[in-house]
Parts: sequence; C-alpha cells; structure tokens
Amino acid sequence: MAMAGMGEDTRSDRGLHARVVNALGLQIVDSRYAPGDILNLDRLADEFAVSRSVLREALRVLQSLGMVEPRQRVGTQVLARHSWDLFSPQIISWRGRGDYFAQMREMLELRLGIEPVAARLSARLMTAEQRAAVATAAAVMVDADRAHDGRRYLEADVDFHTLILQGSGNAVMGHFASTVAALLRTREQEKRFTITDYTPASAHRHNDLALALVQGDEDAAYRWAYATIEATLNEFVAESTGTAPTPS
Repeated sequence: MAMAGMGEDTRSDRGLHARVVNALGLQIVDSRYAPGDILNLDRLADEFAVSRSVLREALRVLQSLGMVEPRQRVGTQVLARHSWDLFSPQIISWRGRGDYFAQMREMLELRLGIEPVAARLSARLMTAEQRAAVATAAAVMVDADRAHDGRRYLEADVDFHTLILQGSGNAVMGHFASTVAALLRTREQEKRFTITDYTPASAHRHNDLALALVQGDEDAAYRWAYATIEATLNEFVAESTGTAPTPS
C-alpha cells in the first residue's frame, strides 16, 4: 500500500510540475516577466500552490529551454528571447498563443531556406512508399479543403511536410520536422483556424509538389516547395499588417 501511495504522489507531482512549466512559460512568452527580472520563488510557490521542490523542477525545464538561468547570490533570472530554444515545440506552442504572426513570419522565412532543398533531395531519394504517402497526404488536403474539414486538413499538412523533411535523407532536416509540425499545429489557436479563402490554391500547390516528388522531378519539387511556402509567408505578412492580398 505504501508503494502505491508513493506512486500516486509521483504522478501528482508530475501533473503539478507540468502545470507550472506551462503557466510560467506562457507568462514569460507573454512578457509578464521582462528579461533580467528575478523570479520570486516564494511568491511563485504560493501563486501555483506547489512545493518548492515542484517549482525548482519546473524551473529546471525552463532553464533547459533557455528561458531562465539561476544566478549565484541573485536568484533565478528571466532571459531574453535570443537565449530561448526557439525550435522547441513547447516554446513554439507558447508563442503561438500570443506571438503568433511574428513567429509565423520568422519560421516561414526559415522554412524557405530549408524545405525547397529538402524537397529536391526527397525527389531524388524518397522510397516508393514515401512517394505514395506524400501523394495521399496532398490528396487528403484537397479533399479536406472541399469538405471544410480543418482538423483533417491540418493533420494531412503535418504528414505532408514531415514526409518531405524526413524523406530528404538528411538527419538534420528530418529532425526539423518536429519543429514544423509544432508550428503548423499553432493554427489550431488561430481564430480563423485552417480553412480560409487561401486554402484551395495552397492545397493544389501541395498537390503539384507531391506530383513532382512522385515523378522524381528535382527542379519542379524545389520550385513548388518554394512557391508553397512563399505564398503562405506573403499571406501571413499581409494579414499581420492588415493588407491581405487577393487569394490566387
């Protein structure tokens, strides 16, 4: 019985720890704490109604993400954004709730430099099974757009880009797939969600990219990958400035 109780305590601590990590991470992302601020651990323990040991464990997670750092004889200090692990799916999720457009612009600009190259490599290296899977994902996106099924569209979009990055044969690009997946899933938090006036053209660009991959056309794969991400980037930049372009 004692062992069962200990197990329950451990699970309870893990739940509290996760809650504190999420809440405090969001507060830092939302600028409730400015870079250089020293966290008052007694106040935080009271705010979250947790023990100091649970709070310290949560702070270790945030430290591993580059968001805070313990300073000898000073305390735990909040770090500036340039220190954060901005590729972390957890930070991407937090930024998606309050820093959505800025993060989208930054990450889409980065993806412009990575995914077209990944698409070129995938056109050369993908297995027959991977080519079939990417074609299926693109077809699902077209169908989900017609059905206005945002959830199905999003999951197919995640599958599509994951397949391209992992099919490149480049381990670093393959690892980037989890970052892209987390970024795409922040659209769940966007007020308009996934299906928009831009979606039909985007779905068909994905389909043209899939065709290039299936045919092993490296140049076409590069062009369609670039065009797909560039169009999305232009869309988000325009919407963030209130000058939305005409869907094409």
